[in-house]
Amino acid sequence: MAGWNADTAAGPVGSGTVTLVEGSSFCISLQNGDIQPDHPHGVFHLDTRILSGWCLTINGQELEPLAAETKEPYRALLAGRVPRLDGYADSPLIVERLREVGAGIQEQVTIRNYSVEAAECLISLRVEADFADLFEVKEARIQRRWKETRHVDGDTLTVRAVWQDVRKGILVQAPGAEVTQEALTYRVTVAPHGQWSTVLTVLPSNEAASPPPPSFVHFEGDELSPRDLRRREWVAKIPEIHMGNRSIERTLRRSYDDLGALRIEDPNHTDRVVVAAGAPWFMTVFGRDSLWASIMAMPIDPSLALGTLQTLAERQGTVVDQMSEEEPGKILHEVRLDVSSGLSLGGKSVYYGSVDATPLFVIVLASVSRWGFAKDTIAALLPHADRALDWIRDYGDKDGDGFVEYERLNPQGLINQGWKDSWDGINFADGRMAEGPIALCEVQGYVYDAYMARSWMAYDAGETTLAAELADRAAQLKKQFNEQFWMPDRGYYAVALDGKKRQVDACASNMGHCLWLGIVDEDKAPLVAERLLSPEMFSGWGVRTLASDMGAYNPASYHNGSVWPHDNAIIHAGLLRYGFVAEAQRISTALLEAADYSGGRLPELFCGFSREQFAEPVPYPTACSPQAWAATTPILLMTSLMRYDAHVSRGGVWLDPVIPESFGDLRLTNAPMAGGRITIDIANSIPTVRGLPEGMEFHRGHRPWLAELVEQAARSQKA
Repeated sequence: MAGWNADTAAGPVGSGTVTLVEGSSFCISLQNGDIQPDHPHGVFHLDTRILSGWCLTINGQELEPLAAETKEPYRALLAGRVPRLDGYADSPLIVERLREVGAGIQEQVTIRNYSVEAAECLISLRVEADFADLFEVKEARIQRRWKETRHVDGDTLTVRAVWQDVRKGILVQAPGAEVTQEALTYRVTVAPHGQWSTVLTVLPSNEAASPPPPSFVHFEGDELSPRDLRRREWVAKIPEIHMGNRSIERTLRRSYDDLGALRIEDPNHTDRVVVAAGAPWFMTVFGRDSLWASIMAMPIDPSLALGTLQTLAERQGTVVDQMSEEEPGKILHEVRLDVSSGLSLGGKSVYYGSVDATPLFVIVLASVSRWGFAKDTIAALLPHADRALDWIRDYGDKDGDGFVEYERLNPQGLINQGWKDSWDGINFADGRMAEGPIALCEVQGYVYDAYMARSWMAYDAGETTLAAELADRAAQLKKQFNEQFWMPDRGYYAVALDGKKRQVDACASNMGHCLWLGIVDEDKAPLVAERLLSPEMFSGWGVRTLASDMGAYNPASYHNGSVWPHDNAIIHAGLLRYGFVAEAQRISTALLEAADYSGGRLPELFCGFSREQFAEPVPYPTACSPQAWAATTPILLMTSLMRYDAHVSRGGVWLDPVIPESFGDLRLTNAPMAGGRITIDIANSIPTVRGLPEGMEFHRGHRPWLAELVEQAARSQKA
C-alpha cells in the first residue's frame, strides 16, 4: 500500500492513539481525546486536515486518560480525569467525551463531580485548523501556509483560510460558550454529585455564510445519526454469523463493522460503493487494495466488488503519461480526493504506478460475474477487461518475453510496484536489492488467472476463438513460469526475475499467492507448502513476508520479515486449493488468535518476531487500523475453511468444510445468493444449506476452478 516514495509505510501516529473512521472522513487523537497540532493527528475530510488542534483543559489542566472505547468505527467514548493541584492522588472530576466523526466531528463533553463539594470549573477548548493536505501531515512536512481569518458570531466560530486561489473553512458551534478567536470557554459550577454537559460541532464550510447541512443528530432521544442509519442498512444486508468459538465470532463481527466504515461512495455515482484502503492515511480508492478487499468480501457483499470495478473502469488509463505512469488500459494505483497535486505520487490526483491492479481487475470481474449480477452489468465491463489484457500485452510485458514487469517511469514514482511497494521490498537472498525491470512471481500468477478468467467468460458467451487463444496464452505462461521461476536446488520459487532475467532468490511469501491462482505445478506445491510453514517463514502468528535466514530479514520492517494478515489469507486459500488442510489450519488458527490481542481487529501488519520469543504479536508501529484487506482477512479465512463459493449461471453453491474443531459449529444467516438469502449450518464439519433460490443446487466439494471450466469447455468444443 503506497503513500510516498522514500518508504511507503504509513506515517507514525504514535502509540495509544484513537482512530475513528467513516467513509472518507477520519479522526486521530490521543487517548484523552485531545488533538495536538505537533502530532500527525486531526480531523480529516476529503484528504484535508480540517481540525489540527482540539485541546480541552479544565482549570488549566489537561485530562489524564482513563479509558478510550470505540463503540462503532465512527464513535468513541473517551474518559479522563482532571488532575488535582493540591497533591492528592484521586480527583473527583471525571470527564467523558462522546465523539462521533462524519463530515467533521460532534462531541458531547460531560463533567461528573464525585465530591461532596461543588466544583468551580473553567473549561477551555483551543481550536486550530491548518487545512494541511493529508500527505503533508503524514510526512511531517507542512509546506503551505494559509492566510487565516477568524470570525466570532455569538456562540459560533468561523475559521476561513486562503492559499493562492484555494479557499477552505470550518464552522465551530459551541452553544452556551464564551467564544473568542482563540478558544471556546465555559465557566460552570458542577454541583456535589452532579454533572454538566454540552455538545460541540465542527463542520467543513467553504461558504461559511450558508449553514452547513445537518450532519449530526442531538445525543438526546432515539434519533439515529446518518452514520447509524448507514450502519443499520449495512448490517441488514450482510450475513449474520454465530460460532461456537466466541472470540472468533467477535473478530468476524469486528471485520464486518470495519468493512462497513471503510466503504466510500464515488462522488459522481452515489449508488456505487467502493472499499477505501485503510485508516488513517488511505481513505481513498486504491486499485490493488480495493480489488483484493472486495474479492475477499465477495460472499458477504458482492456489490462492493461491482462498485469497485465500475469506479476503476471509469478511470482506466487512456494515454501515456510519464509522470502519473498512466498507460492505455492500465488500472490506477490510487486516487486522491482534494490533494494539492504537487504532493501526491506522480504529481496528479490519480497515480497509476501499480503492476498488479490491471490483471486483478480481470480476475475480480470474473468473480463478480460468477456471483450472479445482471448480464448487461457484466457486459458493460468486458471492454475494460479486454483493454486491461491489451495493457498486459503492450505495456506490461515491455520486452516481449511473456512475463509482466515494472520499472518506474519517473523519479517521483514508486520504485517497487507490486504489493510489497516499499523501496527495499524486493531483494536477493544475500540482501542485495533487485534492479528493474522486475517481474514478480505473484504478478505472473495474477496474469495467468486473468487469462483463464477472460477465457472462461469468452467460452460462456460463445466466443470460442478468443477463449482458446487466451487459454493457450495461460498454458504457455504457466509452463514458462515453472521453468524460469522455480529453483530446484532451493525447493521454492524465486520472488522475481530482475532486469537481467536473473532469479531473485530470496525466500518470500509472494509465492503463496501463486498457489491460490493455480499457476504452481502439482509436483512443486508440496515443497512450497513445506517452505511456507518452515520455522524461518512461519512466526507462530502467521507466515512472514521474508524468511528469517535471508540477508534483508528484519522482523520490524514493513515488507522484509513482518507478517501481513491479508497475505496470509491468500496463502491460506492457496494451501487449501492444493489440499494442504493441516497447513492452512495452522495459519488461520494463528491469525485468529493474534486478533484476540488487538480487540478482535487484525492490523494491517505486525512484526515478525517468533511466538517463542514474544508470547503476544508485536505491533508494527505505524500499521493502519482499520485497514480494508486486514478487515476482510477473517472473512476470507472462514469462507476458505468452509470452502464456500458460488457459480450462479451454473446454478451451484459449493461447500466442503474443513473448519478446525476449536472453532466450534457455525451458522451463517442472511447470506446473499442469486437475489435471495440463504442460511448455512456447519456442525462437526457437516454442511446444510436452507433457502436456496430456485435453480440453485448445493454441491459438496470445491467449486470448479477456472482452469477446470476452461478445459471442460475446450473439450466440449472439440467433441
